[in-house]
Amino acid sequence: MVTGLALAVGVVGGIYGIGGGSLLGPILVGRGIPVARVAPAALASTFVTSLVGAATYTLLSLASSGDVAPDWFLGLACGTGGLIGGYLGARLQPRLPETALRLLLGVLATALGTQYALQAIR
Repeated sequence: MVTGLALAVGVVGGIYGIGGGSLLGPILVGRGIPVARVAPAALASTFVTSLVGAATYTLLSLASSGDVAPDWFLGLACGTGGLIGGYLGARLQPRLPETALRLLLGVLATALGTQYALQAIR
């Protein structure tokens, strides 16, 4: 079941250009899997999806007349932030209660979903 969900999330994440872990993480935590198990899987999923997406868009830019190449500076800046955040998260996670982590993830996912919905309405 989780493998099929991960595949679907990877496809959707690839289509929209976002790391699959940003979708997979909240789903798995919502299904009751501890954040300490979900976070490394979500980070790995995001990393792999991002690499494949960047490579695909790079190849498309070679065969296309339009501007579809990745913005490498922005990508590297986001990757650096993700690396720092992943390190800090791994160091802080054992010190935070599971309930607080679940609540924080739920609030962030809800806020992001609300922001996407509002942008779609405009």
